[in-house]
Amino acid sequence: MIRLFKHYIPHSVILLGLIDLVLLMISGDFAWRLRADQLGMPSESFETRLQPLIAFALVMQMAMIAVGVYGADALRSVRFASARLLVAVSLGVIALALFNSLFTSQIFWRSTLFYAMLGAIALLVMNRLIVGGILGTAAFRRRVLVLGAGHRAQRLRELGERAESGFVIVGYVGMSEAAPIVEEAIPRTAIHNLKRHVENLGVSEVVLALEERRNALPLKDLLRIKTAGVHVNDFSSFMERETGRVDLDTVNPSWFIFSDGFSSGRAFSSAAKRIFDVIVSLLLLAMTAPVIVLFAILVKLDSKGPAFFRQRRVGLYGQSFDVIKLRSMRLDAEANGAQFAAKNDPRVTRIGNFIRKVRIDELPQTWSVLKGEMSFVGPRPERPEFVSDLEDKLSYYAERHMVKPGITGWAQVNYPYGASLEDSRNKLEYDLYYVKNYTPFLDILIILQTLRVVLWHEGAR
Repeated sequence: MIRLFKHYIPHSVILLGLIDLVLLMISGDFAWRLRADQLGMPSESFETRLQPLIAFALVMQMAMIAVGVYGADALRSVRFASARLLVAVSLGVIALALFNSLFTSQIFWRSTLFYAMLGAIALLVMNRLIVGGILGTAAFRRRVLVLGAGHRAQRLRELGERAESGFVIVGYVGMSEAAPIVEEAIPRTAIHNLKRHVENLGVSEVVLALEERRNALPLKDLLRIKTAGVHVNDFSSFMERETGRVDLDTVNPSWFIFSDGFSSGRAFSSAAKRIFDVIVSLLLLAMTAPVIVLFAILVKLDSKGPAFFRQRRVGLYGQSFDVIKLRSMRLDAEANGAQFAAKNDPRVTRIGNFIRKVRIDELPQTWSVLKGEMSFVGPRPERPEFVSDLEDKLSYYAERHMVKPGITGWAQVNYPYGASLEDSRNKLEYDLYYVKNYTPFLDILIILQTLRVVLWHEGAR
């Protein structure tokens, strides 16, 4: 994987993305030439149309990221990727046509977009059939040797068996006398020279998956492997890199203290984030005011009670604040006390069911962003009644409050809505990854991918 602004991106995604960028420019240039020939226009130099071509390719690629073209499901299935590509290209063309109409007078480029769209779909699908299939083979994955044969090693094996995995496990070495869970593991005593064993297997990375590290670390072996140019990684850091979340089952305070993350250079990023929040919240409130008013009226007509409601939430550094939302439940929804929303929750009204799915009920929270109590991106703010209970049951839960809560977040774009302790635990793993590795780049990635969640109702309940 490549670490870009503290966020890990698989080599296959980077390569596919770069090839896609070139193919989009080729399709745009082909469309320009075709349309110019139809109109009998004089030829222009490539440099003249280079800027519009780059803009076309970048907008299209942002749309592809937003709808999940580079997600795990799309990398696994060409059919899934093709369906998302159709949506992405359509959204990109609409955005470009709208931008062209509002800010430029280049009618020629607007008429060219249809040809560019057809060419882009053909080339991008071909890229997934050829390059995507090649990148999915074991020959293009990192070769990993696992030191350990217990539960952690078994978890790595299950992770490596996924089609979108960027690594392949070429062997296991049992480091203790305990009965191995991974039966094919070779006992350490059967290997005369571990460094040579690593070289013979062509290993590029060794992962420590020891169940008990105390007095069990093979320091001499690891030193020789490391100095031979092979990367050595511990289980928790490897899982963080490969899954995009912090593994609560194996981390400890020392891992948080000594691992990379929680950078001190966040002052500029925080200032830039606040400026972004203020500008976008003002624009969003202005643009969505008619939508909020319309659905406020529909909520009033659909059920008894106010259109809006305030709810106490826990924000930055554990401070409480009131969040405003469009009411989606009956007035007596919490007659028996606070509780998580459930699937097909009978407390949700007819209009409430719709506005939850398309996230319209969240729009009034933009006011909290403008006030500075929330940000557009961050861990979702939870209710005080739930926070006190979750802090007792889940380690490191309080650490998610070290950044401002958000309307959308890393957990929201990676994990479906959940209403159990296990779901809260899984979401916490993603939230901790965000808190630990926050950069503006990760915020942009989350904002783009939020469109996928809204379009396909992922996580809405």
